[in-house]
This record gives sequence, structure tokens and C-alpha cells, in this order.
Amino acid sequence: RKRGIPLPGNTVEELMSYISYDTPLTLPKFLEKFNYYMPAIAGDREAVKRIAYEFVETKAKEGVSYVEVRYSPHLLANSGVTPIPWGQAEGDLTPDEVVQLVNQGLKDGERDFHIKARSILCCMRHMPSWSPEVVELCKKYQNDSVVAVDLAGDETLKVEDYSEHKKAYEVCGISFYKEITRKWFSCALQAVYVLKAERVGHGYHVVEDPELYKELLKIKMHFEVCPWSSYLTGACSPDFTKHPVIQFKKDRANYSLNTDDPLIFNSTIDKDYGIVKEHMGFTEEEFKRVNINAAQSSFLPEKEKQELLNKLYEAYGMVPNAS
Repeated sequence: RKRGIPLPGNTVEELMSYISYDTPLTLPKFLEKFNYYMPAIAGDREAVKRIAYEFVETKAKEGVSYVEVRYSPHLLANSGVTPIPWGQAEGDLTPDEVVQLVNQGLKDGERDFHIKARSILCCMRHMPSWSPEVVELCKKYQNDSVVAVDLAGDETLKVEDYSEHKKAYEVCGISFYKEITRKWFSCALQAVYVLKAERVGHGYHVVEDPELYKELLKIKMHFEVCPWSSYLTGACSPDFTKHPVIQFKKDRANYSLNTDDPLIFNSTIDKDYGIVKEHMGFTEEEFKRVNINAAQSSFLPEKEKQELLNKLYEAYGMVPNAS
């Protein structure tokens, strides 16, 4: 209302009824949800900073000690970006300033809510022309809240088809395989062998390829598992007792439990914990193990990572390296 941008509904509750959902939707229907509220946020300095700050507040209330949040600076900008997203008129908020605002919001939140928050900048598969700047912003702010670069978006678009993605990651010091000799080329394979990823978001279908799965277990690739998200997006069987994370648990894979798009999925970390406890037989010991995994696979500098691990070991009454 402040910006004169129409939103569905007259109250927060009415708006949430349009944005959030709790039964599986197709990917296009899921993506439509962003169109309801992103035009009201993008290009607004106050909104961008406030959302970063309130994100930290929300995670602190959930009992989180450390969080990494990912976002696309370009999708929040209205200047210095082509095309300008969400049908905005051209303004004066660049991707660079977006990162500055998010960094400040996160730091203010850390100060007030006493947890640690860092960010991951997203390259978007459908906009490879943005990737070089994303990587440069990651390098520029790597000592100021930004800890990693990510590749997000439509997974049917193969990264090897877009030279901008390759060049950007090469500048960032990440090498590429020039040839892929395997007969399959899954999204996980692109991430690991083309972009040399250190973590894979979701990655549930790797269990369907025994050769790939065995190799990723061997190198201790970290999987970011989001049970509630996987249900709502149709990424896995709607029967939680058949979820791939059960196999991850059985094989003592390197994985963690996370929330994904908490606004749209109306979720907290407690919801994901509750799902795996109720439907997948997770015990307190497994929760401890996956949180140690998460800390060990975080993108924090080594000193800060060790401090986080020591905090968890003390809270869990564990001996270091006993995970």
C-alpha cells in the first residue's frame, strides 16, 4: 500500500491465503506465488533491509544458532539489471546495493537476536547474463556476510549450454569439466562435476542412480534436505515413509535438515523436524548427527566453523568428531 502496489487481500491473513499452500502443486503453480508479493518488495530499500532483519528474528525464535539464506540480488533490484524483474519501472536500486542492504539487515539482526546469519548469492539458470556480476558481488562481499555462490532456478536448463555460467564460476576459482562422458546428466551431476559444487540442494533422485549415489557418498557430498518442500513441490513421493532421506539416514550420508521457501510453504524448521520424527523414525541422536553435518558443511571460515561446532558439541554433550 505504501508504494501503491496492489496486493491480493486486505490483511496479512488474506494475503497469506494466496501465497501459502499445504497441498502439492505443480512447479508453474508454485512459481506463480512469487508474483503476488515480489513486486511490492523489489526495488524498495526499506523493504529489502527489513526483510533481512526480520528473517534473522524469525530464525532466532525457531531456536536456530546459525543460518545461511540464499537469494538473487538481481530479482530484488530495479536498476542495472536487464530485464528489470517483476514488471517494475526502472528505479535506482542496483544488485550491488541490494547486497549491501541485505548484509546490513542480517548484521542488525545478529546484533539484536544473538544468532549468526550469512547469505548465499544466487545465479539464476534462466539468466546466465547475470552470473558474472553475481560472482563478483560474492567476491566483493565475502568478508561482509556473503559466504557462497549458488545456482538456482529451472533445472531443465543445463549449465553447460550457457557459457556465462561457466565463465562466472571460473572467475570465482571453480574449474569445469569440459567433457561429460557419462550417459546420464542429472542436475546433481551438473552441480558436482561441472560446477564443482561443495553442497547439493535437495538431490533426492541420486538414490535412483546407484553409481552416482555411491560416488557422492564416497566423497561425502553434502545434501540439503527439505522434507516439507519436497512434498509440496512433488519432488518426492507424497508417502513420507518412502522419502529418500530414509536411505540417506541408513547410509549415514552427509546431509542436513532445512526449511525451503518458508513464506510460501508456511513452515519452520520444527515442521521439518516433526515430519522426519513422525514418519521416518528419526531419533535425537540422528538429529544431533545431521546438525553436526550441517555445521561441518557450512560455508563459514574455519575459525568460525569450529566455534559453531564447539557450541553444538557442548550443547549435545558430545565429544568432538563423535558424529
